[in-house]
Amino acid sequence: MKLKNIIYVGLALMSLTACNDYLDVDAPSSYTEGFVYGSTDEVNRALDGVYTQALSNDLYGNLYQRDFNLNSDVDITINSSNQASQNAYARFDCTSRGIQIYKFWTAAYDLIEYANRFIDGCENSPLYKSADTRASIMQSIGEAKCLRDMTYHDLVVMFGDVPFTFHRAANRGNGELLPPVTDRQAIQDSLIADLEGIAPYMNSSSSTTVERCSKEFAEGLVARIALTAGGYSLRPDKSNPNNYGTMQRPENYKDYYRICMNYADSVISSGTHSLTQSFQDVFVNECNYNVINNDDVIFEIPFAKESSGNTGYIQGPTYSAYQGETVGPWGATSGNARLNAFYRFLFRDGDERREFVNGLWYYSYKNNGDGTLSDSVYIRQDYSVHDNKWSKLWTSPAQALGAETEGSTGINYPYLRYADVLLMYAEAANEINDGPTDKAIECLRQVHSRAFANSADHDAAYIAQAEGSKDAFQKAVLHERMWEFAGENSRWRDLVRTNTYGEELVYSFLRYYSAAMQSISGPTGYEDAINQHDNYNGRTGYIDQLPGRIYYHQYSIDEANVMALLTNIHDQLYGYVVNNGTVVQSYPNQTLKSLRIYNAYHTAQQPNLGQIRMGGFKATGWNSANFYQWGNDDTGLPNDQCKYSFYGYIRCDANGNIWIINNGVAQNFPTEIPSADQLPAVRYILPYPNLVIQRSNGAYTNYYGYTN
Repeated sequence: MKLKNIIYVGLALMSLTACNDYLDVDAPSSYTEGFVYGSTDEVNRALDGVYTQALSNDLYGNLYQRDFNLNSDVDITINSSNQASQNAYARFDCTSRGIQIYKFWTAAYDLIEYANRFIDGCENSPLYKSADTRASIMQSIGEAKCLRDMTYHDLVVMFGDVPFTFHRAANRGNGELLPPVTDRQAIQDSLIADLEGIAPYMNSSSSTTVERCSKEFAEGLVARIALTAGGYSLRPDKSNPNNYGTMQRPENYKDYYRICMNYADSVISSGTHSLTQSFQDVFVNECNYNVINNDDVIFEIPFAKESSGNTGYIQGPTYSAYQGETVGPWGATSGNARLNAFYRFLFRDGDERREFVNGLWYYSYKNNGDGTLSDSVYIRQDYSVHDNKWSKLWTSPAQALGAETEGSTGINYPYLRYADVLLMYAEAANEINDGPTDKAIECLRQVHSRAFANSADHDAAYIAQAEGSKDAFQKAVLHERMWEFAGENSRWRDLVRTNTYGEELVYSFLRYYSAAMQSISGPTGYEDAINQHDNYNGRTGYIDQLPGRIYYHQYSIDEANVMALLTNIHDQLYGYVVNNGTVVQSYPNQTLKSLRIYNAYHTAQQPNLGQIRMGGFKATGWNSANFYQWGNDDTGLPNDQCKYSFYGYIRCDANGNIWIINNGVAQNFPTEIPSADQLPAVRYILPYPNLVIQRSNGAYTNYYGYTN
């Protein structure tokens, strides 16, 4: 990123609002407001202070990307505990005492207070009233409003109805020190109106870096908020706080969809963004600190290199250090932002996103026996795979952070992309018009075609099928979003909005359950339903053909004559996409070795030795690894990771019974999978933090079955 010093600036505003909780009043200041808001230079520094709040690991630097990216068929946090846990957010099992909830909540309201203070200071400054400086000040106000409203939107999605105010703490009377809990619909209406009012005064993306909020970001954010507002959400039963609530959408939901469509259309019509970069290059460029304007990314969180943001540390393959230092110049990675082990099976063949995103290997050091160490690559054999969109390892050696580093990568995180705007438009237009319009189809085609850029027809058959009906198009758009936005805190939100979260969690659980049971005793009876549910990808029957043993070998990128190899071996080799005679190498690091995986998608006999040498590979033999061996032969049951990773919604107990949680009550799961409208609601809503409730002296109350 270019704003390398953003974390160090904004000290004026920070000193003016040095509060550690949104409930606190303003701290004494060493700077006067007349000084801070008396010149455009100081205003810009103060605005950087607002941006700085977004960089916190307690907000967008870490927790947003990992802890609060809830479990689904895409993103997943594996858990083996058979007991409730106050911090198990991803599996819908937590309490108000969860420390990460409090950290996120506090960081979010700190940002909001900073923004409120900044906006008030600007609007009451002489710069706001002067014709010479008004345009500059309006842009600054617009950026602060975007950051504030973005944060409020995420709070609403995660917590439902939340405390809400646009007024700084100093401007609220003693009786208004606690912002009142406001209905989410009213909050969303306020956010939409706020952004609608400021967007016309903001600079276009054509003249603003994607590290700053632009007019197009403001309009895209309106579209996102409106789409959320028009969708389903879990509403509390305030007459019975122990009730989990019900999924509802507003009666005027189409009004919100219309707002979404119009503002998404405004971004599209501006012509300032495109999908010129390949999908892979979008993220590899971010990993190499290349800020690409006017392309896919509309706004990315601008982390500071070596001082903020864990993007690329929690994502990508694990890279282990020896005595605090890695062999290569990149530094250690945790790789603990993971993807569902079945996610790669849900893609269509030929989709270039599949093998770039789904990482089946990791790195560690190897002792060479002569006092030296070298990097070695290993197959990932557990219940999830790495999210390879971002990684420190994709950074060129010349720009690597250093062998002793860990987090604070400075790799930016894309909060809003043009692909998202296109798909929001497609979804909204389909809903409003009771079927896809020509423009909606074109929006879907643009996103899908980029992923099939080397296909002769760009997978035209998929688009043609989507055109058939309103329901078919809606499913196609949701599938496209599933393939496109892994790791971007999107999938679970999409499923909530469309009231399909329960259904997809059931199938996610059953995939793990079926794989585990097949490894010890055979089919469960759910396999046909799973295959039917997943057959949109053109890979029917995959759950019956899971590769119990995968064959692979280590290689260097420069070894492979890939076309010669694939001409002789008909199987798709993991790590390569071949379309229309073109070979696409999905692995972005040409320095570290990778794994050639022979049968990542189906069971196979061990390939012969001759096959390993085709194409220039130098390996002397095939290695093998057991996959999906997730059952316990002694108990005849799945391992705990398969039983409990969706604990708060669906789980298997120690006796082999499957239970689904209906309003806090565990009920036997039937042998025939219920339809989506028969399934109970998912308690994805998070509780207010216990400490916040205590400080409110009872003004704030938890519902959804949470205890304070």
